[in-house]
Amino acid sequence: MRTAAAILVLALATGAAQAQLFPDNEARKAILELRANDEKLKQDLAAQNKELSEQLAQIKRSLLELSSQLDQVRSELAKQRGANEQLTRDVSDLQRRQKDIAQGVDERMRKIEPQRVSVDGKDFLADAEEKRLFDEAMAIVRAGDVPGAASALQNFLRRYPQSGYGDSARFWLGNAHYGKRELKEAITMFRTFIANAPDHARVPEAMLAIANSQAESKDTKSARLTLGELLRKYPQSEAAQAGKERLAVLK
Repeated sequence: MRTAAAILVLALATGAAQAQLFPDNEARKAILELRANDEKLKQDLAAQNKELSEQLAQIKRSLLELSSQLDQVRSELAKQRGANEQLTRDVSDLQRRQKDIAQGVDERMRKIEPQRVSVDGKDFLADAEEKRLFDEAMAIVRAGDVPGAASALQNFLRRYPQSGYGDSARFWLGNAHYGKRELKEAITMFRTFIANAPDHARVPEAMLAIANSQAESKDTKSARLTLGELLRKYPQSEAAQAGKERLAVLK
């Protein structure tokens, strides 16, 4: 009985020990598995971190490269804007020079091309220099510079003997001679004027000036004949009215 009891007690003790041994092994195994899983997780995380770091580095490099490219594009755009602005200035300068050249050409053409003018009711073409010289001579006449007017009109007629201004120039040159008391020259110039322009509106004035020059030259007979012709041809003119008065005092 004792022996059986002892065996029973031993068996129970052995079973309890085994029962205690199996849970410890399971726990160690679970711990080892957890450690292994943790280590693997750490390795996976490390690998992922490394990959992310590499990707981040690549992104940074790409961003730097993109930034460099953007800077280069900005620089190119700035250069292009500068080139465009310079081109705009060059085009503007060229257009301004072309305009100046065109204006210069127009001015030169105006100096060369004849202009239509009207003097004493007569229309004709005159070149710019011809008109300028006549206008200058007439300005001297209006200023009352008799010697200067005579010189300017003589020069004009020498340079432009066939000018459309010729009739007017000869009339005023006759007056300039009369003003200088060059009576013979005055008579000659007025007669030339009448011969060249018999229908000119100033012919009656020229005839009266001839009569006055003749009278002052003591050629009363010629003066009376000239005044008589004036009265016959142009009885309604102002010159004829003055001629009547002049004729009345001539003896």
